[in-house]
Amino acid sequence: MAVRIRLRRMGAKGRPFYRLVVADSRARRDGPFIEEVGYYDPVADPAIVEIKKDRVEEWIRKGAIPSPTVRSLLRKAGISVGKS
Repeated sequence: MAVRIRLRRMGAKGRPFYRLVVADSRARRDGPFIEEVGYYDPVADPAIVEIKKDRVEEWIRKGAIPSPTVRSLLRKAGISVGKS
């Protein structure tokens, strides 16, 4: 089973916010997930990013792969995401 850290879209039409979740890579974008590890609100000015740093680092150590967007958010939050 490949585990990914990715965004799960929430909110109303035209007013999205996202939860950072750890999920099986085969699951749908808004489908079942293993654990919620933060959230991201791009509509707020400035954008709000809340990340449970210890949990994200633990999942990365276990082999979870962040999506490209999540990787960018983690870098901005100062969390090491390994190569590239």
